[in-house]
Amino acid sequence: MATYYGIFGQKVQYLTSDPSDPQIGQVWYNYTSATFKVRQEVATNSWASGGNLNTARAGAGVANNGTQSATIAFGGANPAVTGASESYNGTSWTSTPSLNTARQGVGGAGTQTAALGFGGEGPPGNLYVNNSESWNGSSWTNTPTLNTGRGGIGGTGLQTAGLAFGGGNAPGASAATEKFNGSSWTSVNSMNNARANMASIGIQTAAIAAGGGPSNTVESYNGTSWTSVNSLNTTRSGLAGCGTQTAGLAFGGYTTFPTTTGATELWNGTSWTSNPTGLATTRGELGGAGTQAAGLAVGGGPPSPVTAATEEWTGTVISTKTVTAS
Repeated sequence: MATYYGIFGQKVQYLTSDPSDPQIGQVWYNYTSATFKVRQEVATNSWASGGNLNTARAGAGVANNGTQSATIAFGGANPAVTGASESYNGTSWTSTPSLNTARQGVGGAGTQTAALGFGGEGPPGNLYVNNSESWNGSSWTNTPTLNTGRGGIGGTGLQTAGLAFGGGNAPGASAATEKFNGSSWTSVNSMNNARANMASIGIQTAAIAAGGGPSNTVESYNGTSWTSVNSLNTTRSGLAGCGTQTAGLAFGGYTTFPTTTGATELWNGTSWTSNPTGLATTRGELGGAGTQAAGLAVGGGPPSPVTAATEEWTGTVISTKTVTAS
């Protein structure tokens, strides 16, 4: 009769407690609880409804290094430009003090209690603003301005290590990239492709800019320069993103304005994989936060009507399963 040892070349571990760092496929017997267990990977990869924004809007900035259960959204338009700011706790949104400068297409970085909002498009007569503001969990404070004002700007990183890139700046799109150190913005090497309204993923020294324009172009940033990498499967603009440079998520956008898509793609550091199902509410100019395993999609348009919808992404889950035998 075949045995586990004969098939796999090792014995089932006989342990008093579960291992602290089990690997996928690992099997063991916990004799304290008298149970067989296995470490497994469960691929859910789906969106579910979260709590709606209090103020429906498109083009809001989001603290994209916040988490699925703790982030902040600010600015946007419905249809008038707003500075409204809201905080999310994983269930519902709570209104917080507004931005000092109302705008849409604003870039976002940081976390729920230490966020950064920059650039964007103000009311008529005040387009392509360069204003920058920091959030301390209670209020917004004006910080030194960007060197180049622009709307539909990409943004990621932390409040004291932010990254701003691309965006719209008459007469066309910009490739400008700037770094924030908590005190000032510094112009650094530009993107290879000028564009606005792209997905922003990662941190200041390891970022991804995906789509925008619309295009399917993707670039990777190493803290010094941008490098073109494999393209998205779906060409689009006004999409959102979250995650890291090696484990990212891109979703939503306009394929051809105002036609929206819910297409969702996963990035593994090398290539993009299209998920079979996308957002339940297709939209562009939405915000994103969280990780590849637990992402958040916030608001969006077309311009009229806009949506307050929030969706929560659950990616692949690693779990320990108790094996029952009869």
